[in-house]
Parts: sequence; structure tokens; C-alpha cells
Amino acid sequence: MSRVKGWCPGAHRPMMSGDGLVVRVRPRLARLDRAQALGLAALAQRFGNGVIDLTSRANLQIRGVAEADHEALLQELARLDLLDADASLERRRNVLVTPFWQPGDLTERLTHALLEALPALPELPAKVGFAIDTGSAPLLGGASADLRLERGASGLILRADGAARGRPVTEQDAIPALLEMARWFDANRSNSARRMRAVVGQAALPEGWQTEAPRPAGPLPEPGPQTAGMVIGAAFGQFDAAELECLLDESDATAIRVTPWRMLLLEGVADLPAGPFITTPGDPLLGVDACPGAPFCASASVETRPLARKLAARLARDAAGPGGLHVSGCAKGCARARPAARTLVGRDSRFDLVENGGAGDPPSQTGLSPEDLVTGAI
Repeated sequence: MSRVKGWCPGAHRPMMSGDGLVVRVRPRLARLDRAQALGLAALAQRFGNGVIDLTSRANLQIRGVAEADHEALLQELARLDLLDADASLERRRNVLVTPFWQPGDLTERLTHALLEALPALPELPAKVGFAIDTGSAPLLGGASADLRLERGASGLILRADGAARGRPVTEQDAIPALLEMARWFDANRSNSARRMRAVVGQAALPEGWQTEAPRPAGPLPEPGPQTAGMVIGAAFGQFDAAELECLLDESDATAIRVTPWRMLLLEGVADLPAGPFITTPGDPLLGVDACPGAPFCASASVETRPLARKLAARLARDAAGPGGLHVSGCAKGCARARPAARTLVGRDSRFDLVENGGAGDPPSQTGLSPEDLVTGAI
């Protein structure tokens, strides 16, 4: 077993954190049927500390796994059909899917075609991923992906992340075109440009690859009933596995789908009683990003989520307060890659404030205590 720090964890290749190994599970088509969901919850309690993360790539993470239990956990994940036997294939399966696909539709067909083509990809940096965003309107523009299949005004397009326009393709040639774009990216990337957006900023895309714009983005879902089921949120993208078991027992959901917005879609559910999950649109906790922080991450010198909860409640009471708050335990900013109106960065047991930027940007204030922040220094 290869233990890695500072890595996007997979299942075969987990990351060590302050509470043990973090093992990432990538459900195909972002969907777990009822048996898989219940099985995953049981494994999180048996082999981990009972905590499950929702990631910004619509994956799930089991936390707190002991190194001695890692191999046994992999065997159980394989029994649930939640793991590729080939570690290289599992690492490549960074495929983000719009969660509102329907059986047999274009999104499902393209996703299956891409999964079958993964072995033909060149060896790409671990964080490089793909988005199948082919619903009626794009929803995944704010999510991390490097090669994007979307709908344009006249049909399907393939767009390089960072380019405003894409290349028209058909369903039949979409995956061959994606493989061609992946090879172009591989030939033009460098140690300083390891994601498509950075490469597009340095190298001109081939002729004809930027001819059609994607359709305007659709509104992101809010907690509540949807056509496909009930959407629920998880504060900071984390919940107890036992809570998931109770949710499935109480709701009779046929399956769950994972979104990149710290929300789950419960298939076949129209309503839920009050509980630990967020079911109210506009809940301020959905506008706050916060990593696990200390003591769960060795890179963090501050607790993050207790402060984030207090600030979310305060911003909700402040009509002038901005949306978009990021509380990061360190300058890596793992919880949110994009800028926020206000980003708090832990440093030496205190916080620096970055306005309209990310965790790695220069701060406007430094050395703030949690008390300073709660009582109004920001």
C-alpha cells in the first residue's frame, strides 16, 4: 500500500490525514444503489471513524482508516462494485457527471463510452478530470474538470477548460475527439502547467477547437424536492455514516446520487422529516466552505468548522453580508479551489483574511483570533 500526503486520495492510493487514512470512493455515474449506499455506510463505521466526506468532484471519502485495515476495506469495496481492480484505471476514473441524468440518455451513454475508453488515455497528472455536462443546461462549470462534454447551440461540443468555446462533435466521435484533446494536453503540459486551464493559457488550441459556445449555465439545485427525487445538503460536505443509514431506512430511497455541491439526491423520495441533513433552500451553511482543520489534518494549526458555523449564522443575520466564505486550515485551500468573497487562512494558530481571493493569495489582514472574527473584525 502506497501512503501519500498532500495528494488527492484514491482507494488504492489513500492519503494520510490527522485522523488516519482517507480513502476515496468514485461511484460510477455518481450513483450508488441502495445496497451500495448501505454497504458503504457500514464500511465507514467498521474500518473508519464513521465519517464520510462529499467531495467537490462528486466522490465519497471514508475517513480514519487504519493502515492495517486498508487492504480489507479494498476487498469489501470491490464486493460492492465500488472499486476498479486495476489501480491505474481507478486513478484515471475522474469522471464528473451531471447528477440529473436519466437511464439511457445521452449523459449515461457518453459516460459509459468514456469509462470504456479510459485505458486508451495517456498517463495524465492525477488531478486531471472530465465532465459529462450534457443535460439541457450546463451545471458543472464551477466544478473541477479539464475536458468537458457539453451542449452548445447546435448540438454537442467538446471544450477545453479555460477556453470560452468548444469543438462541435457528434455522439459517435465525441470520445475519439476527447482522446485526441487529452493527447494534445499531454504533449503541451509542463511541470508548471499541469491542468488544462493553465496549458490553454500558454499554448494555442488547434484550429476548429473553439468555434461554439456552450449553452448558458442553468441554476444550481437547492435542497428540496426535484423531479428525480429529494435533494439534501451536508454541512461542509461531511456526515456520519450512521446518519446515512437512518436516512435510507426512513426515506426508502432506491438509490443516492452524489453531487459536487455538498448535496445528495435521494432517488424516489418526495419529502423528508427534519434531521441532521440540510433540507431548506438558502441555508447559510451551504454558502460556507471549510476543510476539516485541526486536529484532523496535520497541515492545519487551527480548528475551522466550529468557527465556520458561527460565521455562517452571523452572515445570515447580516443582510449586507456577502455570499462565499472559505475557512481554510492552511494555505493549500483544499476545501475550495476558486476565490471566495472572504477567505480565512489558518497560520500559527490564528487567521489571515483574504478578500476576493483564495487561500494562497496575499491577505488584507493577518493574525486574527477566532474571537476577533466572531465579534466583527471582518
